[in-house]
Amino acid sequence: MPANTTSPSYFDNFQLNLCAINGLNLRFRFKAANLIIFCLAFWSTSYSQQNKKIELQFNPTFKRQSLALDSIYYHLNQTDSVQFTVLKFYISNISLFADSQLVFREENSFHLIDASLKGSLMLPLSVPQSAFFNTIKFNLGIDSTTNVSGALENDLDPTKGMYWTWQSGYINFKLEGNSNQCKTRKNEFKFHLGGYLAPFEALRKITLPVQHNDSISIDFPLDLFLSKLDLSVENEVMIPGYKAMLIATKAAAEFKSDTP
Repeated sequence: MPANTTSPSYFDNFQLNLCAINGLNLRFRFKAANLIIFCLAFWSTSYSQQNKKIELQFNPTFKRQSLALDSIYYHLNQTDSVQFTVLKFYISNISLFADSQLVFREENSFHLIDASLKGSLMLPLSVPQSAFFNTIKFNLGIDSTTNVSGALENDLDPTKGMYWTWQSGYINFKLEGNSNQCKTRKNEFKFHLGGYLAPFEALRKITLPVQHNDSISIDFPLDLFLSKLDLSVENEVMIPGYKAMLIATKAAAEFKSDTP
């Protein structure tokens, strides 16, 4: 007897068509994924070709020598000793100008400079390849908007030891050490400078000329800063206020660029 044969059912034809469609969809998705990867790689390459990396270097110094924390220095004479144990400060809102024309502004520009961490002293900037600039502007400290925004990540993380409370905000500048000039316990001095609420805003804006367009070097000479203070009477500021504002102004005035 001849074998029984049956024609493909409607359901079988539907399954075959569905498999074919799925196969087309898979091939389409694969091609689309490859196209996206290609576009991202092209954009990344183009971006890197349109921008250049420059180094912004901060150099804490004492009498033109790189600062070494916990070393003993002699300030005014051979009996006037000073030792630094902590130096931290915030640099924010970094911008580059050609005269008065803005050519670059860093996004999310918040950096904690910590003299105990050498890697924190160098900030890489990605600027337009053809950019020419002769001026740098930045803030010493954290602005009031950021203080109240709740952006407590990365260098703004409170675990960095640079945050008081939500009421007082960030410590913009912290310097600690000891000197035989100080008539305090263990001859210590402590300057924790901050404050974002009027009338005691301690953020300071700094503008410096720039000589080179491939790197920028900025010194902070602690010996010159201390020469503006009398440690025998002015040796502790720990809260926002008038004293913090005055010393913040003195600190900001001592930042020097590499331009002669």
